[in-house]
Amino acid sequence: MKNFGWIGRRDVMRLLGVGGAALAAGLPDRVHAASNKNTLVLGLDISDTISLDPAREAQYTPPLTVTASYESLVTMTPGDYMAVKPALATSWARTPDGQGWRFTMREGAKFNSGNPVTVEDVKWTLERVMRVKDQPSQYLSAVDRVEIVDPKTVDVIMKDPKAPILTVLSGPTNGIMEKAVVEKRGGTNAPNANTEDKATVWLNQNSAGAGPFTLVNWTRNAQILLTRNPHYWRGPAPFERVVIRHMGDSATQLLAVKRGDIDAAFNLIPEQVTSLKGDAHVRVQGLESLDFVYMALTSEPDFNKALAVKEARQAVAWAIDYDGIINNLLGGTALRCASFIPIGLFGSTKETTGQIGYKQDLDKAKALLAKAGFPDGFEFKLSYGDAAVSGLSYSVLAQKLQADLARVGIKVILDPMDQVNLRTQYTTGKSTAVLTFWNPSGVEIDGWASATVQRVAKRVHMTPSPELVKLTQEAAAETDAAKKSAMYVEYQKAIIDQANLLVLFQPVYQFAVRDTIKSFPLTAAGWQVELFQVQQA
Repeated sequence: MKNFGWIGRRDVMRLLGVGGAALAAGLPDRVHAASNKNTLVLGLDISDTISLDPAREAQYTPPLTVTASYESLVTMTPGDYMAVKPALATSWARTPDGQGWRFTMREGAKFNSGNPVTVEDVKWTLERVMRVKDQPSQYLSAVDRVEIVDPKTVDVIMKDPKAPILTVLSGPTNGIMEKAVVEKRGGTNAPNANTEDKATVWLNQNSAGAGPFTLVNWTRNAQILLTRNPHYWRGPAPFERVVIRHMGDSATQLLAVKRGDIDAAFNLIPEQVTSLKGDAHVRVQGLESLDFVYMALTSEPDFNKALAVKEARQAVAWAIDYDGIINNLLGGTALRCASFIPIGLFGSTKETTGQIGYKQDLDKAKALLAKAGFPDGFEFKLSYGDAAVSGLSYSVLAQKLQADLARVGIKVILDPMDQVNLRTQYTTGKSTAVLTFWNPSGVEIDGWASATVQRVAKRVHMTPSPELVKLTQEAAAETDAAKKSAMYVEYQKAIIDQANLLVLFQPVYQFAVRDTIKSFPLTAAGWQVELFQVQQA
């Protein structure tokens, strides 16, 4: 397999057939999707792409690229988010001592280099994720160690045998890497990998995986280029190339898909969907996601004395017009979960949200402000990215919240910023209030719940009670479905009472797909589309 890691921007443009005039202008020329059957072109806001290294990936759009480039031990299929399916592992069972899981590797699976996938690669990859200690490592926090049994078998030993791991391993952050290739580029699985691993720069422009495609170029806020991996174990992908073009708003995407410049536009708003009625060349596909957009409020008094008071945060929660956001800004194409568990998973339903979730009650908000000692209201700064989600810009959403809260005397100071700066500020616990999103890295409910009492709690300076931490641990290990659901309802009540994390909506995505594409399988598993299964008409 040719290694494209050395090619520059000019070479990438030539590979895509881009003209010299556009190159001279520093902009990619129009890639006519409909006229190039070998290239799949997608329009998407990828401004949040910060890294394409699976061990460091923590944003909304990168999983689409990462999942296409890497293959995990197990996977999930569109529409079925409870049962994992074979991928690089053909079977799995409890280890003889019951302390972990034993995986039998697939014969004949190869990396994009053409070299076979080995148990050594599996052990090295998972250890690197754990020891790099970026956000993905927290999904493997219940793993004690990885042991090689024989050339075809590998064990993942757990600290707590009851802790969930199969769904976690299906996520894109655990895609298996070719050890020898990444080590040559500075990668390491050593205990000090968090300071000594230097492979991310290379992995941002290349991939060393066993997925259907190979990453060959990423230009921030411009595009991502993938090429077909001829060694993929399922067979060659239908497209030689996939181009993910950065388009910062849904209107640009809509125009491009109508003109045939792209094959699919992501996350249209209702008015744009309506405009496609009668278009013979473009259809609309929808998907209830497991993502959500939320507002995080700090408890740190040095940042904001009012928000450090629980009743003041609760006043914010009761002042928000959630129905107006969904019905007016999103045209009804969204749901709302009560807290950090999306509707459709244990303990989270539309009924649950109605029973325990916040709803707009201005009188209650004013009473809570008085109780908090701020009867005339207060002010706080709300930070958000210069981007959009589900066709709705964070700027418009922030203005809506500003207007809602002003009705009870709370002044919101709008603070837009670059996505990279926003994430750095938020993840290091330096934000007063943030508008941001959550999407799954593998569909494991504990991934949502445990985050709120661990890393997300630190970001908002919330100290969860020992009882709440214990509840999340017990709920994750519970095998009885009814008991598990009941426990997660209690968990949600506790998080709702803290009012640090206010879920605003859970999108129902609207994709526009051209008639040149016969199959465009959407998935809520965290990576949006199964690119290998996209088929030409």
